[in-house]
Amino acid sequence: MPTDVVPKSASAATLVAIVCGAQIFVQLGAGFWPALMPEMMHRWSLTNSEAGWISAIFAAAYMCAVPVLVTLTDRMDAKRVYLFGVGCTFAGHLLFGLSATGFWSALALRALTGLGWAGTYMTGLKLLADKVDAKLMSRAVTGHAASIGISGALSYVLGDFIAEHLGWQATFYVAALSAAIAWLAVALAVPGVQPAAAKAGALFDFRPVFRNRSAMAYATAYCIHTLEMGALRGWGVTFLAYIAATSGEEPWFGPTAVVTTLGLIGTTASVLGNEAAIRFGRRNLVVAAMGLSIAMAILLAAVGTRFYELTVVLLLIYGLIVWLDSSSLTAGAAGTAEPARRGATLAVHSMLGYAGGFIGPLAVGWTLDLGGGMSAFSWGLSYLLIAALMLAALIAFIVIRPRELTGEGRN
Repeated sequence: MPTDVVPKSASAATLVAIVCGAQIFVQLGAGFWPALMPEMMHRWSLTNSEAGWISAIFAAAYMCAVPVLVTLTDRMDAKRVYLFGVGCTFAGHLLFGLSATGFWSALALRALTGLGWAGTYMTGLKLLADKVDAKLMSRAVTGHAASIGISGALSYVLGDFIAEHLGWQATFYVAALSAAIAWLAVALAVPGVQPAAAKAGALFDFRPVFRNRSAMAYATAYCIHTLEMGALRGWGVTFLAYIAATSGEEPWFGPTAVVTTLGLIGTTASVLGNEAAIRFGRRNLVVAAMGLSIAMAILLAAVGTRFYELTVVLLLIYGLIVWLDSSSLTAGAAGTAEPARRGATLAVHSMLGYAGGFIGPLAVGWTLDLGGGMSAFSWGLSYLLIAALMLAALIAFIVIRPRELTGEGRN
């Protein structure tokens, strides 16, 4: 059965609702480790670099697995790959609660959940992308991203709440249960759809993808975008906890609540940003978002550790800007991909994105340790490093000048 035909047993709208709902459940535990990181660093006597590794290994495992798992959806039923990914996510969360006792066990089990997400995130998007026409492609991508963003944002405050009342292990049991619900929903309600025929050429030949300049421009920008997002999500709670502790101020809005709000604002910004890209042009939106992001990172480096309330406001504004081009970049890569290589293109796009997601938290941890530990100076260096990397990405994006999608801006 061709991939662009939805079986009569499920309408396209129902399919979108089921997949987006499943992504909410499978992503619910995403922020549990970053939310608990200050406590776990103390409990397990972790250095900043070790904590950064535990955050970053999720993205590293994703980065290694996604070229294989997502590209397979060009030849086999994406549902099978998706269920494998959710199964790994379930096992990773469950075993983390049962057996994580320090750096190495936490590292291995976070890697397992990263493998699971590699078989879930872009694969879920692939389940939808082949069934949505080009005109609605970017909105379908945005809806998918919004469901993940909302769940990921809520996971911070939920993880903190569960840990406070039931203990830190219980947070990961809840994450495992949530993933199990997602697995059952897709297994029972989403129809299996096989590709119509094998595509020409070797399955894992990514050379045509890398020759697609437009798709690669969006993917390269997405790499640094995800680096910035990974650093902000991975260290946001710890950063705010440091400022609260050193300033002596009593937080009126706790660190996990701030990062949750940041994620919700960011998800809204991602949706609105994609609509702005449709209206004003995708390139214009991406360039504006990257430029503003550089300015905010520099501002945080200069004044971000002085007052807790000021930092909260700056971080919320920063999060809005960081997320502004999130779904726009993914929609740009998907929309400029060759239809027969969409799975491979999304695999490369996602691999580069999570390469940035791997480097971001790790780079912050290294910078803090090289700067002599957590201090206003070392936190400032971390934000300046992010600003410099974003500037390089902005220059590359302007030079390559990728294509707009059909019907956008002046098109």
